[in-house]
Amino acid sequence: MDLYEKIRTLPTQPGVYLYKNAEGEVIYVGKAKNLRSRVRSYLLEASQANAKTGSLMREAVDIDYILVANEHEALALENNLIKQRKPRFNILLRDDKTYPYVKLTLADRFPKVFVTRRLRKDGSAYYGPYFPGNLAYRVVELIHRSFLIPSCKVDLSRYHPRACLQYYIHRCLGPCVEGLTTPEAYAQAVRDAQLFLEGRHAELERVLTARMMAAAEAEQFEAAARLRDQLSTVHQLQEKQRIATAEQGDDADVFGYHYEDGSLAVNLFHMRNGKIVDRREFFWEDLPEGSGLRDQGSEDASGAESDTKVGVPEPALSLPKGLDSQTRETTQADSSDFDAGQVFSALLKQLYIDQHYVPRTILVPVDFDDREMLAALLSERIGHKIELAVPQRGEKRSLVDLAGQNAKQSYTQRFRVLEPSRKVIQEALADALTLPELPRRIECFDISHIQGAETVASLVVWEDGKMNKAQYRKFKVMTVVGVDDFAAMREVVERRYRRLKEEDKPMPSLVLIDGGLGQLHAAAEALESLGFTAQPLASIAKREEVIYLYGSEDEPVVLDRRSPVLHLVQMIRDESHRFAIGYHRQRRAMRDRSSELLEIPGVGAQTRQRLLTHFGSLRDVQQATVESLAAVVSRKTAETIWRHFHQPQPVTPS
Repeated sequence: MDLYEKIRTLPTQPGVYLYKNAEGEVIYVGKAKNLRSRVRSYLLEASQANAKTGSLMREAVDIDYILVANEHEALALENNLIKQRKPRFNILLRDDKTYPYVKLTLADRFPKVFVTRRLRKDGSAYYGPYFPGNLAYRVVELIHRSFLIPSCKVDLSRYHPRACLQYYIHRCLGPCVEGLTTPEAYAQAVRDAQLFLEGRHAELERVLTARMMAAAEAEQFEAAARLRDQLSTVHQLQEKQRIATAEQGDDADVFGYHYEDGSLAVNLFHMRNGKIVDRREFFWEDLPEGSGLRDQGSEDASGAESDTKVGVPEPALSLPKGLDSQTRETTQADSSDFDAGQVFSALLKQLYIDQHYVPRTILVPVDFDDREMLAALLSERIGHKIELAVPQRGEKRSLVDLAGQNAKQSYTQRFRVLEPSRKVIQEALADALTLPELPRRIECFDISHIQGAETVASLVVWEDGKMNKAQYRKFKVMTVVGVDDFAAMREVVERRYRRLKEEDKPMPSLVLIDGGLGQLHAAAEALESLGFTAQPLASIAKREEVIYLYGSEDEPVVLDRRSPVLHLVQMIRDESHRFAIGYHRQRRAMRDRSSELLEIPGVGAQTRQRLLTHFGSLRDVQQATVESLAAVVSRKTAETIWRHFHQPQPVTPS
């Protein structure tokens, strides 16, 4: 059954659908209230040359689906599958930072307290998240000083001969040494720390006061003094809490964005008690025109975020008048073909669905289809109402516009104010590799094959500070048989620059080879055969990460591993490697499709195509059962195919 026939048989219930490519990889995950209706809409959009779905439908050859009870379950399952499978046509929030929690290891014999960013079901109690991030470390430090609960890595399941320094500077009760404390006293300190972390300061104050008075009456003045210090800490925290309450203001997360020239910057303001306590930045580069479907950027542009701590000592709710219209214009610059709603739908799901803490209010600049459903799901999971709003006017809209204005600044810093640093890197690269001029264009080659089969090569181009994907080229190696990377490199370099010479086009500033001295010398032979004896040529070896310059091979360039020049060369090399592997896989898939299936009686070109589209590869066809094959072809043909792969063929006597 081909893709189109399979789509027509989809059920009309809610669920999640997964598009797959010819290699069986999941390339897009989506959810739907009505699976058949939603998935059929992709066919209509693709037939109308819709930019959002055209490239997806060109690659998709199969679809799977999972039925669920309702839309809420579909929303949660979609989020989980996107995070697990990382489909390349979905907008991905890779490498997302999580804010820290304070962890109290209650399952241990003597619990400890730590700062952690990962929540586990291990019997521990987690408190947070804390904004800004360093607040969690200050809280743990306070617990060390006031309640003497440690965060060391000492094994407390057994006793040790002597205590560590923390005990002697009065930051630990010393449970590691027998006799320094008792399990009862330690458990009491843990209960106090729990009351403190849970914010039950009034109850903690009563307990500490009673205990301090009892210690004073028993003339245990040292213990009474320690309890007095703990009371003082609790009083100070209560005063700070009263001030924050007087200034009022709910917890809220505020989003803004700026999109321009295929790149996107998103700012997220965390507001706690009416104050902006932190700001987060997200970036995506080279988003395809009209696409809200995916991020095609590099690792740095794949949803990874950078952090900027924003110290705002006073509530930041009143903003200059007139900011609304001004910021709204800049936020949506050049966004006529950009689906911001789809971006925020994907972003908010990945940010909040699995979180233990979600603020009561989330403000976004644009509406999207499943906004109300997402708000209902978050409310259900957190246990109180979550407002997910798109404010149009007033104070809340001013906050969204403020976030949008900051997103524009982030965009400018990230994508426009990079020219000086680019020039610095170009100068450093020219100096490190003794190039005659600043490198404007670098062309990099790589070879890919499996034991000499389907040998291919890639050419990627770095030009004026960024990768120029329109200039990438693929090469099928024509003259080399077996495993010979040197000969393959010689062939593709000669073919590339013979063509440039014939077309009278300029040579690149640098030719970069992915490989060692053998590949370097093979490329040099090809260039010299064409008369390019002065062409700058270098190679980078994978393991050693050293750069060999042709003509100075005895003195390789060894750069510091933190050097931006090395990072640039590695980035270009890695992109060449990625592109070569992708083409090699494509060639392998084509080889599989022109396979021995055509040798089986009753299997023609159309039947072969249906089999490979359904099963994904020749190996999967070989491993299929008769019943599985019969779902695609007739029973008789299915049995013939199965016998061909599983029963020895009779030998015809000569």
